[in-house]
Amino acid sequence: MKQRRPVLSRLSFVACLAAALTLGQAGHALDRVQFSVSGADAALGDALRGASALLALSNAEDQPDQVLAAARAEYGRLIGALYAQGHYSPVISVLLDGREAAGIAPLDAPQRVGRIEVRVTPGPQFRFGEAAVTPLARGTELPEGFARGAVAQSGTVRQAVTAGVDGWRALGHAKARVGGQDVVADHPNSTLSARVTLEPGPRLRFGPVDVVGNQRTRENRVRKIAGLPQGEVFDPAEVTRAENRLRRTGTFSSVTITEDEGITRPDLLGTTITVVEEKPRHLSFGAEISSLEGLDLTGAWMHRNLLGGAERLRLEGAITNIGASDSGVDYGLKLSIDRPATLTPDTTARFVTEVDHLDEADFRANSFSLGIGFTHVFSDSLTGRVDLAYSIIDGTEFSEDRAVSSDFRFRSLALPVGLIWDRRDNKTDAKRGFYVEAEVKPFLGFGTTGSGLRATADLRAYRGFGEADRFVVAARAQAGIVTGADLLETPRDDLFYSGGGGTVRGQPFQSLGVNLARGPQRFQIGGNHFLGASVELRARVSGKIGVVGFVDAGRIDVGSFFDASGDWHAGAGLGLRYDTGFGPIRLDVAAPVRGTTGKGVQLYVGLGQAF
Repeated sequence: MKQRRPVLSRLSFVACLAAALTLGQAGHALDRVQFSVSGADAALGDALRGASALLALSNAEDQPDQVLAAARAEYGRLIGALYAQGHYSPVISVLLDGREAAGIAPLDAPQRVGRIEVRVTPGPQFRFGEAAVTPLARGTELPEGFARGAVAQSGTVRQAVTAGVDGWRALGHAKARVGGQDVVADHPNSTLSARVTLEPGPRLRFGPVDVVGNQRTRENRVRKIAGLPQGEVFDPAEVTRAENRLRRTGTFSSVTITEDEGITRPDLLGTTITVVEEKPRHLSFGAEISSLEGLDLTGAWMHRNLLGGAERLRLEGAITNIGASDSGVDYGLKLSIDRPATLTPDTTARFVTEVDHLDEADFRANSFSLGIGFTHVFSDSLTGRVDLAYSIIDGTEFSEDRAVSSDFRFRSLALPVGLIWDRRDNKTDAKRGFYVEAEVKPFLGFGTTGSGLRATADLRAYRGFGEADRFVVAARAQAGIVTGADLLETPRDDLFYSGGGGTVRGQPFQSLGVNLARGPQRFQIGGNHFLGASVELRARVSGKIGVVGFVDAGRIDVGSFFDASGDWHAGAGLGLRYDTGFGPIRLDVAAPVRGTTGKGVQLYVGLGQAF
């Protein structure tokens, strides 16, 4: 660094510039440290204390050599923090029992340290006299603060240089770098001039791809999943996408793609994919309980790399409604195989088969389904899927007093097409953003099964406010419709019910449906129109503990929304949340506030927010 007054060398400026960007956080301060900052505002004082190595010492019993090491590091850390705020002519003194720490040799550490003093005079805040990074690629945007007259924060200089280099790399100049820099501090005028010259280098194309670290996964499959476009113009965004594709498979615990130092003639840039494989097998369990719906137990066994191509075999089992007050025990088994990078690097093919037994209050049924499908990742937040599935449902429905029964059989071929748009900041405990899931499923019925279309939508939004988003308002709207097929010709699992943890808490599970009269007996089945809404106010009362107040409502109709024969119900309650680090444990207590489908208090326990 060139200076008109010899306060700091160019080398020290660069070192402190780096230190300003890697400052640690302070722990418990030593009581014997006297830390004073002259002529600085509270924000700068807090930043300096946060950067202090001495204040970060864990306790007053640290050995003298540890104290001396922290004291000698104090100068660089504080200067880095000052540079980050635009102060380039500070005066810093670190005294150990009155001796300047910089003058104490490492091998001459005192036997004990009784008093530590840190004195900082920040000096004036510098502003940019000149700020230039040249040449710039088209479309490059430099930081707003990198301009003449703005506060000359060291981090802004680095951000500007990074933006300049990244701008050239985005156009294929992978070897763009800093060719020269001229940073001059004018102390009499308190200005900093920063002039940086870039060397874009040649425009390159993706070249050969090497794979290292794979043990069970075939190299050609790693390349296929990564999908680096060999022969096309280099783009760092493609490298990021390739890393994400490999991580999404779940086969690898670590993925890194590095660029070759040299260039393969004439203009090819080779890359190396380094992977660390996960353990191939994984076993998981889950449980959820509510007062009326009983206990739900789930388990899954997964093989992450079935055939050496990152194929994922998953076997899931569930036993639900154990001890439910108004239904029997349900159970099911599902097998799925996913194969990434089928058709395109962003497309996963899957095969799914499932068998289920349902023992509900109004019907008992056995079902079997078999299907194939594809999921395509359009972006980090947008995913689409399409399936072709054949299903059979055989069962018996009962009257309200279970005195009369009627058998049913449904066979259908369906083509569900779904889309998920997920812009939540956290998938298990969102504080901001939104989530949209929509599906359209045309189905062709056989025998007594009708043909039609089923459509559903699930919209969720989150808004945090207060310090660190201490409070969060979460809202959810759900809708569903079946059209084209008569109510009694529609497969029972395609109809809609309301009530329970997924729709209206405080109301019994699937308690709201459609009542049909057959002679003197009444039967209940699902409706073909559904609307649901939920609102939660979440508040964090401590680091781990949160409370929630909520209101849910649901409506079931036949023929059209808000039909005269339809009905709705609602529930409300309070909840408690405990943050485990991988998702909150949920405890909700709810009661009916509208409708005739339930009474009393319902209890729900699970992992993750309700929505």
